[in-house]
Amino acid sequence: MTPAVYASPALIALVAGEILFWVFLASGLAARYLLRRPRLGAVLLASTVLVDLGILTTAVIDIRSGSAATMAHGLAAIYIGVSVAFGPVIVRWADVRAAHRWAGGPAPTPVPKQGPERARHEWDRFGRWVAAALICAATLGLVHLLAGPGADLTALDPWFGRLGLVTLIWFVTGPARFMGSARAA
Repeated sequence: MTPAVYASPALIALVAGEILFWVFLASGLAARYLLRRPRLGAVLLASTVLVDLGILTTAVIDIRSGSAATMAHGLAAIYIGVSVAFGPVIVRWADVRAAHRWAGGPAPTPVPKQGPERARHEWDRFGRWVAAALICAATLGLVHLLAGPGADLTALDPWFGRLGLVTLIWFVTGPARFMGSARAA
């Protein structure tokens, strides 16, 4: 990456957003289970969505103000897609573990190693990735639409191919690998 990328508002927003996501997650779970304030915990956990809005807004403003698109803008689009598609899963994953540790909740259920349950798990995760890729592509398209006239967006174009490549690899290493185990019960 070039030095200009490191000073990019999109990259700064991306790093700050990732940190804020985990701060909201940890503080939401702490409020829910340690402070016994479930409503406050729910508000803090729901605030993770604000992170995505902040990253998107920063990336669009950055490009509209005349900055050329960089790898950071593509990463921001990926972050938004993955956050929207996988964020609820991450929050549930952490919530189950916090409930078990601090509130006497049931132990987390491990991911099945094989069989139809594993195949369902892989299809669910792959479906979430496809949703993330579509959200990312839509975000990149939105940036193209909202960019000012003459904006240099060439750095965003390779991301569409990258999404396709990741989707193919995910399918081969995920659902395709466990297709036979869906029938073997």
